[in-house]
Amino acid sequence: MTNDVKKARLAVTMPRLSRYGGAESFAWRLSEALAARGYAVDFICARRETDAPEGVNPVVLGRFGVFRLIKVLWFAYAADKACRQGNYDLVFGMGKTLNQDILRIGGGPITKFWDLSQLAWPEGFARSFKMLRRRLSPGNWAIRVIDRIRLRRTPRVVAVSHLVRDWIVEAHPYLKKEDIDVIYNKPDLSRFSPIGEQGRNRLRATCNVSEYEVVIGTAATNFALKGIRHLVEMMTLLPEHFVLGVAGGRNPDKYLRLARELGVEKRIRFLGRVDNMVDFYRGVDIFVLATFYDACSNAVLEALACGCKVLSSSMNGSARFLPERWVFPDPSDTRNLARLVREVAKEDRPEPFVWPEDVPSGLEPFVEMVEKTLAEKK
Repeated sequence: MTNDVKKARLAVTMPRLSRYGGAESFAWRLSEALAARGYAVDFICARRETDAPEGVNPVVLGRFGVFRLIKVLWFAYAADKACRQGNYDLVFGMGKTLNQDILRIGGGPITKFWDLSQLAWPEGFARSFKMLRRRLSPGNWAIRVIDRIRLRRTPRVVAVSHLVRDWIVEAHPYLKKEDIDVIYNKPDLSRFSPIGEQGRNRLRATCNVSEYEVVIGTAATNFALKGIRHLVEMMTLLPEHFVLGVAGGRNPDKYLRLARELGVEKRIRFLGRVDNMVDFYRGVDIFVLATFYDACSNAVLEALACGCKVLSSSMNGSARFLPERWVFPDPSDTRNLARLVREVAKEDRPEPFVWPEDVPSGLEPFVEMVEKTLAEKK
């Protein structure tokens, strides 16, 4: 790469400069990687919640307005203005912005999210009212308009999974699958790795887990969307030595009440926020993601890398890496879930996970894409 290209000025746009959240963490790490390559990198954001990486200059636009509609439109306008004034050689977009050279999309179109996520709520008034609020929200309509504009304007679009790519093409039929690159998230395989049976037994002993217990694990911040209600109901169909551990910081009171009503409260442990997820994955026998919508669950990939048997609904982009027998179609079918868990519990622990070499993943393909785009623009 020539010195001229090395001195190129780049912008990464993202509403939050933060290391909390999948998309935010990725934006932070990408800007760090680009700065380490010698580029002058500005991180254009509405608010700053953590320090920028070394060599990255934060450009904080501030927040404007009280309502979501105003906030969405403000960031789209302010970020676009900052990019034009900055006269950057390349803009990498990760928020709801109108103009960029490369756009990474971390989730499906909002209409697809509505269609799938509504199934997480029981039929009746609660579901209907929630869907009505979503469809009447001016902020949501602004997001739909911005999506249409940015997908027509952006030369290079990248989805985080083949499932997200397919959802985008379904919602925007003028696009073709070959128009959209797919680059997956990739866990740190040096950190997320199996521990060995002896180490695993010691770990379980420190957590007061009996050697006879079959531990089912799951992780969620949105308990409804990730099917926690159905997992609680599933426990009534499993033998007494099956227990469920839920990692996630949401208030579990509603689900604890349900567990008490169903008589399985003693077999379900809501763990709150778990800082050491590596040990959590290593300690469980089966990780289950009963999600109704997930672009590409990092938890599934991390659990797989830690040597877990992993079950996932088909509405998750990272289910692509699982054996077909470990993927189920309906997260609300508790009877089928219980049957699958019982069958998988009898299987041996899987061989150490090896990332497929033919699947682009992680930061490196994005850095290569940025450098190739810069070279083409010269």
